[in-house]
Amino acid sequence: MSDLTRIPAPDGVAAAAHYTHVVLGTGRLVAVSGQLPLDEDRRLVGEGDPAAQARQVFENLRRCLAAAGATFDDVVKLTYFVTDMAHLPAIRAARAAHIPDDRLPAASAVQVAALVRPEFLMEIEAFAVIGA
Repeated sequence: MSDLTRIPAPDGVAAAAHYTHVVLGTGRLVAVSGQLPLDEDRRLVGEGDPAAQARQVFENLRRCLAAAGATFDDVVKLTYFVTDMAHLPAIRAARAAHIPDDRLPAASAVQVAALVRPEFLMEIEAFAVIGA
């Protein structure tokens, strides 16, 4: 586990509601590719259901982080790729099950025209820093 510092509102920058503006730490970088709402057998979870897809994506992120010896406590940045910004509340709810509000990472949300398959509503990637 890395020693991370979170700066939610740097001087002169408006405070963020659902993320932290700056997260810094020392250690080894862990990059987790964008995760999709697929179970371990590559079956879609939650067709048409952003909440179910978000829960599966965060479970996949958790498993990927664990494979690197990391947890959500080590995450410094999440990037959300969504087909509709209306899915963000479902993503935030799934994130809240793994990351408390006082440990929010930096984040970006990008609406995309499409993902690799039309039934995917979101893809989320993570960057973490773990102890050296």
